[in-house]
Amino acid sequence: MRLWKHNFRGKTLITAITMASCQAFLLLGFDQGVMSGIIGAQNRFGRDFNKPDAAMQGNITALGSDVRTMLMAGGAIMVIGTVILGSSYTIAQLIAGRIITGIGNGMNSSTAPVYQSECSPAGIRGALLTLQGAVTILGVVIAYWMDYGTSFTESSFQWRFPLSFQSVFAVCLILQIIGLPETPRWLVQHDRHEEARAVIAAIEDKPLFAGLFTNGETQNLRRLLLTISIELGQQFTDSNMINYYAPVLIEENMGMSRNLALVLSGAAQCTYLVGSAIPVLLMDRFGRRTLLMVCSAGLCLCFVMVSILLSLEREGAAYGATAFIFVFQLFYGVGWLPVPWFYPAEISTTRVRTKMQAIASGWNWMAVFAVVKITPIAFANIGWKTFIIFAGLELEDIPLLFAKGGVTGGVLTSKGGRTVTPGQHARDVQGDRKVEVQEVETAA
Repeated sequence: MRLWKHNFRGKTLITAITMASCQAFLLLGFDQGVMSGIIGAQNRFGRDFNKPDAAMQGNITALGSDVRTMLMAGGAIMVIGTVILGSSYTIAQLIAGRIITGIGNGMNSSTAPVYQSECSPAGIRGALLTLQGAVTILGVVIAYWMDYGTSFTESSFQWRFPLSFQSVFAVCLILQIIGLPETPRWLVQHDRHEEARAVIAAIEDKPLFAGLFTNGETQNLRRLLLTISIELGQQFTDSNMINYYAPVLIEENMGMSRNLALVLSGAAQCTYLVGSAIPVLLMDRFGRRTLLMVCSAGLCLCFVMVSILLSLEREGAAYGATAFIFVFQLFYGVGWLPVPWFYPAEISTTRVRTKMQAIASGWNWMAVFAVVKITPIAFANIGWKTFIIFAGLELEDIPLLFAKGGVTGGVLTSKGGRTVTPGQHARDVQGDRKVEVQEVETAA
């Protein structure tokens, strides 16, 4: 759907597409962070909804997970969901709003990376895709500080305004998208081959899901399993424990006041924003796999230190544990934040790219649901020992990443089969050459 058509070309068109794709992730980040300063406190939200327990807090927060395919529809659904959230008077209404916004976010997060990837020059593709991660954390930062700003009010405005504000980002997303061209795949599916070539390339249309579950020369099944493993690895680092529950975590497990917990949580997200910007400079230089392995080691170390310090049960040690939470945010922003969002689009073949991205995003959001559902329950029962569990999962990622060797160095789809050939490791092939649009068009 386009109410008008831009005549953008070259860098202007790339910039417009990047801004629209990043808008989807700004909305995603705000949605992730907005509940953090609202739930789990003796505040207006708690009084309005009869002080929901840990399990109910997990239900409300986790219901932000689903996936489909269209950015504009996702934005429209987000508007509907935020209207319901902002006007909520019961837990049921709140949960319904979270389900609807979750569907919209799932549609956006599964579509925006594909749209960006197919419309980016090979030389800067990694940097542009990494920006989506940075903008996600910008959304989280905005949400945290908005929660802090409204925490000084005593009326229901304290939580209604932050929840309703998501609709502003959703409307901006819709307005940005409607003037941009459709993706080449959509154009080919509608037999508009000349226009598809004018945007990026003419791509052959064979939309068969069966192609996802075959190996042979394309190794699509192996590619799919690799993408799913990366998506699960991202979520089971448990970064969302901090994104969703940082104020509660700092207040209840580190013994700090509510006001200080909100300030430190917002500052941690600012650190996260800094970390998310770093890979813009590193991603295309060092590659995806190297950053993931280094950051997994850093994340594991941070959670081990948090566990040790909290076990001492001293005020000074609690401040030290909080400092390692800040370091954790830096490590996560550099590696595990950006790569899983664009990894499926890079490793999949042209014919199944959209579907593989959607499936990978579905697994990602199922993992999000699991993590944010169990986190408050885990802390209610075993406290700081929860960090040990996720430190073990982060440690496990290192040998798995080394063994699988399928993380691309920027090689896109048609030429990327070499990295998933059975018996061949990614480090043994020349996988650092970028593929241009003309090569993809010829191969397709």
